Parts: sequence; C-alpha cells; structure tokens
Amino acid sequence: MTEREVNADATTLRGLAHPLRVRMLGLLRENGPATATTLAERLGQSTGATSYHLRILANYGFVVDDPERNVGRERWWKAAHRTTRLEIDSALPPAEAEGYLRAVAAQYADQTVRFLDEMASMPPRWRDPFTISDWRLRLTQAEAMELNEAIFALAERYRRDDPDIEHPDGAEKVTLQVHLLPFPAAPEEEER
Repeated sequence: MTEREVNADATTLRGLAHPLRVRMLGLLRENGPATATTLAERLGQSTGATSYHLRILANYGFVVDDPERNVGRERWWKAAHRTTRLEIDSALPPAEAEGYLRAVAAQYADQTVRFLDEMASMPPRWRDPFTISDWRLRLTQAEAMELNEAIFALAERYRRDDPDIEHPDGAEKVTLQVHLLPFPAAPEEEER
C-alpha cells in the first residue's frame, strides 16, 4: 500500500531538486508502477538517465521497488507516497526549494497544456466542470493562511484518487491545481 503523504525536508528535498525527477515521480503517481525503460519512452530520455534518477529518488525514499512486478532483470518502480508536501522554512536550502518548486510549476503548466490539447476530444459532460480562473485579492497574512487552509480542507473532502478507496460510478481522474501567490509590496512601495 502506498502511503498518503510525505513532508519534504532539508535532506529529502535534495532528492527532488531536479526537474526530471519531479516529472518521473509525477508519472509514477499518476499512472502507477513503471520501469526505467517505460519512463524513458514517455519522457523522451535515455534509459540510463531515468534509471539513474530512479535510484536517486529511491535513496531519498520517494520511490520503491515493486517486487510483485519484477521479472528477471526487469525492475519496476512505484511511488512511495501519493503526494509530497513542502513547507517553506528557514531550514530548507533556498536553491533546492526553488528548484523543486520551479519543477512543480512547470509540471502544472504541462498538465494544463495537455488538458487544453485533449479538451476538444473530451465528452461534453467533462467540458463543463473545468475552469482556468484567477482572482485578484487583497488579504492580510492571516486571511491568506485561512484561505489556504480552507482550500486544503475542501480538496480533502473530494480526495479519492487512491486505489484503496472506493470511487463513485462515473468518477474520472481530475487534477486540482492551487496557486496562492502573495505579492507583498516592498517597504518603499508601502510608504507611498
């Protein structure tokens, strides 16, 4: 059974500080177990590169062997957790945190483009519930935290993309992307 969530810390973040590793982990979470060869084909990489990055992900505990699928020399990997959570604090190395977050943002952009590419061929009933929206808000730090917590609580009510949970009939995979991006004024702007 795959664990639900892992909190990335200063040590484990090094394992994710590469865009290809973030993409590989995302594919394993979305599509299930795979070999280095399968991932290489999906990502347009060499098997040597994906094999190397899988070993790094394994060293940091993000992926594990899938012994039920291993046959002969073929080695299958699966995600060790359904999601990764990163809480920014002063203990995190800034370069690794930024590298990880940039890779995640790129993956979100890729998912959006993939959706737009496939939207025309989707059944009409699935074209209605989508949105790409933004709202310009003026919040205090406390209000931003409250909004963040409310969004997480709402998403948890619907979180069922887990093989150990029964899904309602007609349920399909849906990606919810959330960006709460504060742009506080610089001190000199606040004085104006």
